[in-house]
Amino acid sequence: SYLTVCRDDALQAAREAEQALVRGADLGPMHGVPVAVKDQVYSAGIRTTLGTPMFKDYVPSEDATVLANLKSAGAILLGKLNMTELAITETIEFPYGTPNNPWNPERSPGSSSAGPGVATAAALCGATLGGDTGGSIRIPAAYCGIVGLRPTFGRVSRAGTMTACWSMDTIGPMTRSVED
Repeated sequence: SYLTVCRDDALQAAREAEQALVRGADLGPMHGVPVAVKDQVYSAGIRTTLGTPMFKDYVPSEDATVLANLKSAGAILLGKLNMTELAITETIEFPYGTPNNPWNPERSPGSSSAGPGVATAAALCGATLGGDTGGSIRIPAAYCGIVGLRPTFGRVSRAGTMTACWSMDTIGPMTRSVED
């Protein structure tokens, strides 16, 4: 499910989160929560492939607004998650390898946000962000037995994310339960 693992940065952020707890610092609502994002979300200094070999070496200089917001709330980025090429669901092409449905590898993991669906269901992080044009959060959530939310269009900023259809795309959370 992961295309890029941010091991060193995540460990450093976890140490800093722990030190903040010890100091009694004002903690954000996502303090210390390990998250991962679909590889369509730009991340400063971290490869963002958009699921295509065409961008295999692309490294954005800024975080997408959704990622910056997660970080400012205290979340720890574990890495970037697999997706269909350029978020095109109709082809179901995963140039970097198809993520395995964690409940049954013989079954589909879903559509373009399959990486986030698999990582969430397999407890490889606390929560993920996926992208949804026509079901790309909801389908992997259903196939992997997790919760996926497609926010109202325009509710969540898409600044710094690659979109498949500007008038329909949304970025939304995927978790193991509604409570999460």
